[in-house]
Amino acid sequence: MFRLGRLRVLSASVAGLAAIATLGTGTGIARAQDEATAVKQVKRVHNAMQIADPSAPDSFCTIGAVGTDDYGRAIAVSAGHCGGGPNADREIHENSYPVYDRQDFAFGPIGYVRYFKSPEGSMTGHPTKDYMIIELVPEVTLSSQGPTLKQTGQVEIPGGQPSPNAMSPARADERLLGAGLFDNNELVVSGQLGVWYGRITNNSNGIYQSHAPHKAGDSGGPTIWHVPGTPYPSEANGFQAEGPWAGITKALILGFPPYVYTSSANILADLRARDAADPADVYGAGFEVTANP
Repeated sequence: MFRLGRLRVLSASVAGLAAIATLGTGTGIARAQDEATAVKQVKRVHNAMQIADPSAPDSFCTIGAVGTDDYGRAIAVSAGHCGGGPNADREIHENSYPVYDRQDFAFGPIGYVRYFKSPEGSMTGHPTKDYMIIELVPEVTLSSQGPTLKQTGQVEIPGGQPSPNAMSPARADERLLGAGLFDNNELVVSGQLGVWYGRITNNSNGIYQSHAPHKAGDSGGPTIWHVPGTPYPSEANGFQAEGPWAGITKALILGFPPYVYTSSANILADLRARDAADPADVYGAGFEVTANP
């Protein structure tokens, strides 16, 4: 497994991860600089955007959601097991680990990794805290609309089972979707295989299993909750869907179904708990999905 170094941040694992490295850029002539600035001012960052190291474009992760935190910072969320090394489980204030849009390396960094949770010996990431926080640069525009999924806030389950990461009392967005016999909660996911949906068949401490598939490289990618009564993605609607953010792609496991996802509740609860212990220093605390189209 690649480890975090001065120039690298994201590492490879079973669900398809990425190494992100610093890419030097030339200054160019003044006109070229002006043109580059103009391009940066209109670049959208959205769910399902793939992120990679320019030196290894075929090893990548995916963004699960973008929005803002309680401190006004623009934030993207991906998978924690994309990282590795001594900087795990701490706030990274230095711009040491840049993140690039895999489809547009020329733009330069779209942001910088600020936090990731160590896998703690597991190739599929920490059991309940498998997430990464990226602070986005001011030049990008946040968008709730990915290639197939539009995220409408984050899922809230009043009275639901609290995330194991939650303080007491847990907020509604820190409570888990049920997977019991009389529950019919479904996830809609977006990745390299297109857009899929499937019932949550198991909820183990906020790690959801579902028949909605993913593949290597989709780690960190988006999932939304299918709001009952709303259209499913289909040819008739261009395979589009919308709903509240429900989590991110985690890994493939030896189980049935093998597709697992980290709940948004686990991520939001851990962010709030860490921020309570160290106010104003936790990137992503109070994260809310952007309402920008």
